[in-house]
Amino acid sequence: MGVHGVKAVFFDLDNTLVDTAAAGRRAIEEVLPLVMSALQAKHRYSEGEARAICDKVQAKLLKECHDPAKICITDLRISHWEEAIQETMGGEANRNLAAECYFLWKSTRLQHLTLAEDTRDMLTELRKRVRLLLLTNGDKQTQREKIEACGCQPYFDAIVVGGEQKEEKPAPSIFHHCCDLLGVQPAECVMVGDSLDTDIQGGLNAGLKATVWLNKAMTTPADISPVPHYIISSVLDLPAILQKMEHKINAKLGTDHTASNNG
Repeated sequence: MGVHGVKAVFFDLDNTLVDTAAAGRRAIEEVLPLVMSALQAKHRYSEGEARAICDKVQAKLLKECHDPAKICITDLRISHWEEAIQETMGGEANRNLAAECYFLWKSTRLQHLTLAEDTRDMLTELRKRVRLLLLTNGDKQTQREKIEACGCQPYFDAIVVGGEQKEEKPAPSIFHHCCDLLGVQPAECVMVGDSLDTDIQGGLNAGLKATVWLNKAMTTPADISPVPHYIISSVLDLPAILQKMEHKINAKLGTDHTASNNG
């Protein structure tokens, strides 16, 4: 990337660099026998009841809204299990059993959070040309645990967790903080992420050079909003997008240079 091109790329973490959703689903499946043994040994729950509890938890995770000012993420997720057990079985709430189930699920999910080898290779090559920053929303403890679990620290010049800042994506302030950390201007940066609402809208709000939406399904609605500059189906497609941007910039510079010489 030349002086006039992209100087930094910001990456989202969850479901962009690592498949958090798949890790969560796998954790539910793997933890099911452990949860069942805990539920059956102490409370005589059936296999069907244990599975129903796990299904309810998965649904609650998908709809989760977390306000760290009101409740810590651990308490919230223990409550998911507590509510799921009570909704399935009735009776008194069982906080201890819910906590046991939650920590089984959490440790199993972390084991499945990996930064794929081809993604690591891409980041290593990209970092030879531009500065890289990991920008993730979410609870400080939870996100730091994920970052540690997937071992992505060595691939980035800086890591910013929304839960540690005054505002999260899509607020412009967190993007401008990232720019300050790397010593670059917003117009020299690209944001890559899977969320239109936080990653793409945030990049647009902050005046970044470009936003790249990771849309694995590649079924783009006609009235997509906000509108990203580029759409990719795999994060591995990013280098080609950056190459395309560089060609555009160089072509424009060539045109401008010709125009000035003819002036």
